[in-house]
Amino acid sequence: MKSLCCLCLIVVGLLPLLAEDKVKKETMGTIERIDPAFDDLIAKGESLEKLAGGYAWTEGPVWVKKGGYLLFSDIPNNSIFKYKDGEKVSLFLKPSGYTGKRDDFMEPGSNGLLIDPEGRLVSMEHGDRRVGRLVLGEKVSEKESIATEYDGKKLNSPNDGAYKSNGDLYFTDPPYGRMLKGKPWVFPGRDMDFCGVYRLAKGSKKLQLLTKEMSYPNGIAFSPDEKTLYVANSDPKKAIWMAFPVKEDGSLGKGKVFFDSTEWVGEKKKGLPDGMKVDAKGNVFATGPGGVLVFNSAGKHLGTISTGVNTSNCAWGDDGSVLYVTADHDLCRIKTKTKGAGW
Repeated sequence: MKSLCCLCLIVVGLLPLLAEDKVKKETMGTIERIDPAFDDLIAKGESLEKLAGGYAWTEGPVWVKKGGYLLFSDIPNNSIFKYKDGEKVSLFLKPSGYTGKRDDFMEPGSNGLLIDPEGRLVSMEHGDRRVGRLVLGEKVSEKESIATEYDGKKLNSPNDGAYKSNGDLYFTDPPYGRMLKGKPWVFPGRDMDFCGVYRLAKGSKKLQLLTKEMSYPNGIAFSPDEKTLYVANSDPKKAIWMAFPVKEDGSLGKGKVFFDSTEWVGEKKKGLPDGMKVDAKGNVFATGPGGVLVFNSAGKHLGTISTGVNTSNCAWGDDGSVLYVTADHDLCRIKTKTKGAGW
């Protein structure tokens, strides 16, 4: 009888461990700590949690505060998906970025997603070559275009954007949405022979070209004081991030290289400078060669959330301290010790 009681105690004692193992989160990648300051941003022992997978190419995550959920793009599948804790990932919108009939585009769907100051969903749309806007809860047929052309010529394929606190929209326009299946880095059917960074002032319908000096402008974000605009250049021959001073009239001053990762591309690290977000302290969380690279405001590399795969973008969510990451076929997240700028 005594041995039976001991056995029962052992089994009961194991139950919490078995329950903990059952809900153990799936992780991926590693954390690379380069500077001690990184420990103030990502606690030791934290890991990148995989939330969902099986997509063609995830991008453009954005947190919807009002509903407490995340939206993200699957560009090749022309879809936007919704993630919410405790629920299955669900299809939120399709088509998301292309309403035409061609089936040979490699990346026709929406890319970067934003929530504007009025709470509407704003999408950078590859196939339709526009910036679209939709009141959350309405049908896709009620989506409106807010930017389609510059100087009488159609945009290449809007990629990513950032809102200034005054309501001005800044966005990038590389040609990736024009790529045909089986022909990467070939962009037929373009109206413009350059890739621009644009500003759409609040209440205006006319785009202002801010710069066309970058070969493939991609991710874009403001510093917390909005005096600096960061722009990623996803060019394997010039894999850099630029920092531009923002003038009082909203235009940009002469930019300077914030960080150059071109030699890492040659080392075969996966990824190119892509989407990014900034925290309240001015640190830049930028997807690029190796995963999510973290820089301080002076451009010093503090560490990397290494995903092991091509990594496209990131977004603050939950209470502002959780960083959601779109990495190749997956959606991931990691808890941080900081919070997103303006949260």
